[in-house]
Amino acid sequence: MKTLLVTGGCGFIGSNFVRYILSNEKKCRVVNLDKLTYAGNPENLNDVADDKRYIFVKGDICDEKVVDAIFSDYKPDIVFNFAAESHVDRSIGKPDDFIRADMFGVFTLLEAMKQHGGDLFVQISTDEVYGSIEKGEFTEGDPLMPSNPYSASKAGGDRLAYSYFVTYKLPVIVTRASNNYGPHQYPEKLIPLFVTNALEDQPLPLYGDGKNVRDWLYVEDHCSALHFIMTNGVLGEIYNIGGGNEMQNINITKLILDHLNKPESLIRFVEDRQGHDLRYALNIDKLRQLGWEPKHDFAVGIRRTIDWYVENEEWWRKIKSGDYKEYYRQAYNLSTI
Repeated sequence: MKTLLVTGGCGFIGSNFVRYILSNEKKCRVVNLDKLTYAGNPENLNDVADDKRYIFVKGDICDEKVVDAIFSDYKPDIVFNFAAESHVDRSIGKPDDFIRADMFGVFTLLEAMKQHGGDLFVQISTDEVYGSIEKGEFTEGDPLMPSNPYSASKAGGDRLAYSYFVTYKLPVIVTRASNNYGPHQYPEKLIPLFVTNALEDQPLPLYGDGKNVRDWLYVEDHCSALHFIMTNGVLGEIYNIGGGNEMQNINITKLILDHLNKPESLIRFVEDRQGHDLRYALNIDKLRQLGWEPKHDFAVGIRRTIDWYVENEEWWRKIKSGDYKEYYRQAYNLSTI
């Protein structure tokens, strides 16, 4: 039985991936290492908590003793590193947390695999490492031009992982995915924030003129791509993972309001954030040539996502209380949220 170490497995993408692997790999166990910071929620995996193939360990990827103990006790064959600080707004206010988690944490995991061995280390990176692109699409060989502390820290972890492939022959693959959306996403990101705010008849704080463009990837498609790469990827390679769904933020906002039958008067245009990239776009031909394609059309995926938040009000209301509200009042200079 293969053992996967999934770091950050209680977060949005990590929890969806843990569930996906347990559903699609019957002869596989998953060790989930998660620090349980504000965005790590054990309730995201309540449905698999009693699965004997699932093991949860509370800990920090920067803690060498914890990481070493996991490699000693469970001897993971494959590591998927989702653990990261990932919110641009927060990185602008406190970049040191991002540098520590997104770079030193990657170093700690790589060192553990170098010492203990393993078949594959997958570093989950982001399209934001490329920076903004006005026309066309980024390929895996394009230079990295991160424009905020979050994307810079992810670029650092990305390149550190690759350096361990070159220098130490560690079996590393790097993936760079576009914006994910779907169930269990912490409501600080655009889609869950706007859906839950609309449900509460609270303002939807839209940066600038709302014309920033992102390529949206349904989280289940991201999980299927990573699973595909686990068995078909080439060591030392980088793979872009995109959904092929480019949308302006203003159009997504209006789509959400329309689906919930809420007025556009809830839209609140706010001052644009520092280092806000205009457009991200990924070329995924490299992964397509191996045989993977995204399956979810955005129109279907966004409806499914909105409906999940409608049906799981208790989940997000627990989160959107206390410190969360104060953070967003300050972040967007709003009197109510």
